[in-house]
Amino acid sequence: MEHVPVLPDETVRALVQKPSGLYVDGTFGRGGHARLLLGALDPSARLISLDADAAAFRAASALARTDPRVLPVRARFSELSEHMPPGEGAAGVMLDIGVSSPQLDDAERGFSFNRDGPLDMRMDQRRDMTAADWLGSASEGEIADVLRRYGEERHAGRIARRIALKRPLRTTGELREVVMEASPAHGRDALRQAATRVFQAIRIHINDELAELDRGLDAALEALLPGGRLAVITFHSLEHRLVRQRFRDWQQGPPTPRRLPVPTEFSPLAKAVGKGIRPNAAETAANPRSRSALLQVVEKLGRVEKNPADCSGFRRAGTPGRGQEGTRRLALPTRPVSRGEGRLHLRVLDCFAFGARSAMGPRSDALLTAPSGRHVGIDSASRHIRGLSTCHAVCSMEGDASRPPARGSAPSAVSDLLAPVEASA
Repeated sequence: MEHVPVLPDETVRALVQKPSGLYVDGTFGRGGHARLLLGALDPSARLISLDADAAAFRAASALARTDPRVLPVRARFSELSEHMPPGEGAAGVMLDIGVSSPQLDDAERGFSFNRDGPLDMRMDQRRDMTAADWLGSASEGEIADVLRRYGEERHAGRIARRIALKRPLRTTGELREVVMEASPAHGRDALRQAATRVFQAIRIHINDELAELDRGLDAALEALLPGGRLAVITFHSLEHRLVRQRFRDWQQGPPTPRRLPVPTEFSPLAKAVGKGIRPNAAETAANPRSRSALLQVVEKLGRVEKNPADCSGFRRAGTPGRGQEGTRRLALPTRPVSRGEGRLHLRVLDCFAFGARSAMGPRSDALLTAPSGRHVGIDSASRHIRGLSTCHAVCSMEGDASRPPARGSAPSAVSDLLAPVEASA
């Protein structure tokens, strides 16, 4: 089946605001959207075309020989920042997520259960692990988890057990037969849907697609000039939700628990450009593979002042609460933390200086140092409080490793809190 770009006119209209400047097609494929973009740009514009797929890179290189505005790069779109011209920003970035028609139709790539071929599924052939390799080495539980998480397959455990019994599986036909045997679904269409979910789940896992999309969205926003636009086309619910949530975070700030001790101040990074766009009936009739597509677009906002809550040091914030005066209490589960030869139970009571996400990263730990030089690493609980730049946790602790500390007022100072404590081994 010939590759037909999805939502072609809608994408170009949403993305191109001025015909000059630097644009990025982060998923070149066979160049369907790229050619449309080039048709809307003037001779001075440039188009960086990225794709990790070898065949796609060859197609981009061929186009570059006939149109000097095209700058082909073989790379994942999450690596965009490494390939941007120094000191330049993009006027627009587009991402067409998922597998392309040429990849589906090439039996040697192993993406489709409609054609028998090697069970490969790698979008970037430079990666080592194929789908066959992973299915041969993963545990039954790991396979079930992948099918459940990325395929939303109700009978993941049953199918995973069958795969474990029948392996090694080397071809797409063998995997298809296993799924058909294991699935309790009845009817040709129901069995095809089960196979579609299983193949999708394995493909997403092998290529780390959702994490790649997560990183790619941040890379695209960073590459844009203020006023530049990001257009993303997705094809299934997991991708739809991820993009929708990230765009919402850029507009409204990351979600915070209701019991967050201090309110965060947030400056929007982007604004939505209209609502999500679906293909119309004429397009889905002409190109059935477009039926699940969704186009979402945002525009990057101009430079904003630093978030006043984002401090380089620690700032005590909030109003007096039940804990230490001048703070509010944040209740988190008690967990044991090793220190030296003993074990101390720590309970996070109070947090300070909440702000936007920073270079510390989403899983960095706060570090409290005792006067004696010993220290305790404390999980900043960013899984519960997403996007905090600095979390200074004050904890209560006792030397008895057998039980957690009793509830009570927090110590008056961090130095008092971390004074030497004798802990049993």
